[in-house]
Amino acid sequence: MGRLDVICAHIPACRVFADVGCDHGYCTRYALQNGLCERAYLCDVSAACLKKAEELLREEIAAGRCFPVCCDGLDGLTEEPDCVLIAGMGGEEIVSILSRRERLPAKFVLQPMKNAEKVRAFLCARGAGIGEDMTFRDGKFYDLITGTREGGTVYSAFELRYGRDNLLNPTRDFFGKIQKDAETVRFALRAAEGAQRETLIERLHELEGIADAIDERL
Repeated sequence: MGRLDVICAHIPACRVFADVGCDHGYCTRYALQNGLCERAYLCDVSAACLKKAEELLREEIAAGRCFPVCCDGLDGLTEEPDCVLIAGMGGEEIVSILSRRERLPAKFVLQPMKNAEKVRAFLCARGAGIGEDMTFRDGKFYDLITGTREGGTVYSAFELRYGRDNLLNPTRDFFGKIQKDAETVRFALRAAEGAQRETLIERLHELEGIADAIDERL
């Protein structure tokens, strides 16, 4: 499955859906066409990107089921969506967008391009219930985190770093990511010295330990 296919497969049923950084509107179109929401908001800080999404969803917009909003995150919405998708952004940016709201959305689907551990830590600190938290591959490796406003999921430091589902039920995609990360560390070790080298050695041992544990289970 492609990246957007995986994301779409994890969109839950809701009343009002908001797609932040709307990626040309593909996920919003999927949600509307498959009856996952009554109405949807397309949110993008780029007017050019938003225009592409508007073209894809012109029929839904004309029917009053989809509303394009040029805004930063969710800042321009006049109603509170009960499901929010934020995909294709860095983890720090996702945290910034969610932090500006008084409370988390009732449901969320998040796909950080980096710093997924910061997203996990933020969600746990806000008392969210994390549903799925896994790594998948579509050329590159991606993290996907879904959940709800309430639930009070508690993560260990290890789970924050790697994702709970990746550790409990590892897949070949996650195994591939760990192997790639280990190779990156081995390459960095060639030029590392002093304290940096010690840190990298510790990191490599951790990755190799995870890889060995996964290899026994696959």
